[in-house]
Amino acid sequence: MRRLNDVLREEYGEKVYKLSLSSGCTCPNRDGTVGYGGCTFCSAGGSGDFAADFAPLSEQIEDAKRRIQSKTDAKKFIAYFQSYTNTYGDLQRLEALYSEAIRREEVVILSLGTRPDCLGPEVLAMLDRLNRIKPVWVELGLQTIHEQTAEAFHRSYSLPVFETAYAALKQLGITVIVHVIYSLPGETREDMLDTVRYLAALEPPIDGVKLQMLHILRGTQLGADYEAAPFPLLTLEEYAELIAESLRILPEDTVLHRMTGDAPGKLLMAPEWTRNKKRVLNTLNQAIKMHP
Repeated sequence: MRRLNDVLREEYGEKVYKLSLSSGCTCPNRDGTVGYGGCTFCSAGGSGDFAADFAPLSEQIEDAKRRIQSKTDAKKFIAYFQSYTNTYGDLQRLEALYSEAIRREEVVILSLGTRPDCLGPEVLAMLDRLNRIKPVWVELGLQTIHEQTAEAFHRSYSLPVFETAYAALKQLGITVIVHVIYSLPGETREDMLDTVRYLAALEPPIDGVKLQMLHILRGTQLGADYEAAPFPLLTLEEYAELIAESLRILPEDTVLHRMTGDAPGKLLMAPEWTRNKKRVLNTLNQAIKMHP
């Protein structure tokens, strides 16, 4: 598999950094359109706890750039809107916002996290227009192909909805990155690998993946459930072996955007081993080298 940093260096000749931004959107799985409270593992930050607070876009971008440029001489950036559902809301406002971001000289890619049930014809038309200016990436939070698991964490859409959205995005030539979460309650190792096998068989081929261990966070429904009745989670060693196996299954051209995630330390309940990012990455890389 190809790693994201390597792909971006090849394309742009230097390291490209993400600007974590906020669009001011909410989520139909929170406001009652399809559900309330969101997915049970999702924090109040809408899975974007490290994103900027909503403010005028130019202010967000300059603040994010200053933080990055205090440590490096970064010149090229991805405008990354991760929190909540970034194609849900007033499309005129959103297109103006995203157009402002993508037309900035230092921004080379626009990346939007969203739900597959928020990609209707008007949204797709907007994304198509933006993608003609500069590359647009759309990140879809699939997490699992198993409907019983998805119902348990209140995803509030079925697998065919994902398949329709995926096909529509690929038809427009938009890059699609799919999120997968390992160790969801009730899933076996083979269940998790079935999700990876499904992604590996997609046509047209998948562009990229984000693989992540389940984080159990305070203030979430899953956190309350775990506190009341703890359930087993993968160990670091089990997770590393699973990642190595997943990378063997996925097509070689798939871009690996992430093989572990971060959670705010003050919110993290479990697993404790995810707090040590250096140890996690070293263990993952060692497992991948041992099982190429």
